[in-house]
Amino acid sequence: MVTEIVGNEGVSKAAAQGENRAVLVWKGMYEPGDRIRFQVEETECFYVVQVDDVMGESLVYLTAKELEFEIPFEEKKTSYNPKAFDGELHYLYIRRARPEEWEGCRNLALNPMDQHGDRGCYPHAWANVETRGEAVFAARNAIDGVTANASHGAWPYESWGINRRDDAEFTLEFGRPVDIREIVLHTRADFPHDNWWIRADIEFSDGSVEQVSMEKSSEPHPFSIKKEKITWLKLKNLIKADDPSPFPALTQIEVWGQEV
Repeated sequence: MVTEIVGNEGVSKAAAQGENRAVLVWKGMYEPGDRIRFQVEETECFYVVQVDDVMGESLVYLTAKELEFEIPFEEKKTSYNPKAFDGELHYLYIRRARPEEWEGCRNLALNPMDQHGDRGCYPHAWANVETRGEAVFAARNAIDGVTANASHGAWPYESWGINRRDDAEFTLEFGRPVDIREIVLHTRADFPHDNWWIRADIEFSDGSVEQVSMEKSSEPHPFSIKKEKITWLKLKNLIKADDPSPFPALTQIEVWGQEV
């Protein structure tokens, strides 16, 4: 496998390779257009990836032999810790995941390195609307593991924003079948700026739909929902409370379960 930093014109700046892991320590400053490229020989399996030591590890399921992560700059970086991708020394890697890392019950939605587009890397979040196309309101924010919901805007208060759309839908793809036992929604609670949802539907890849109810709260909303062999779920039919604010939002979704 290979870990590589590629410049704007496709020129390799640094690379490392290995059979079961590829650890790269690079001394240099990232520039606009830079991206991190990972290459593996085997797909349909789990890897642990770190694109920046500030962000930590992501346990991901890869269905493609090549994965690229675009280094965020300016507005695109506002949804990340400002210390990430900064400075002149960077520690990044990819390695094969150990069975005990992906077996057993865990949060199947967590992926801090998720980005726009189908990259063959799961879990992956996308939506039919993101407020003004801004990074701080992108769907990926709802699976990055950051649950601070007392405000809105730049990290650590990034969220999925719906741009006041009544038909807003959020989709979470797992890339393979999984068994689900609980779903937890962290709704944004920047009151009185924010509204909140009192009801929502969660549709699953097997065609079933579960309706959930929520209330005005900064606490997580847990729902005991058991589903088997699910490849994706969709949050839709979001009903706002009768409140003057037009701004409900989702800070985080957790999906607790295990591999089939």
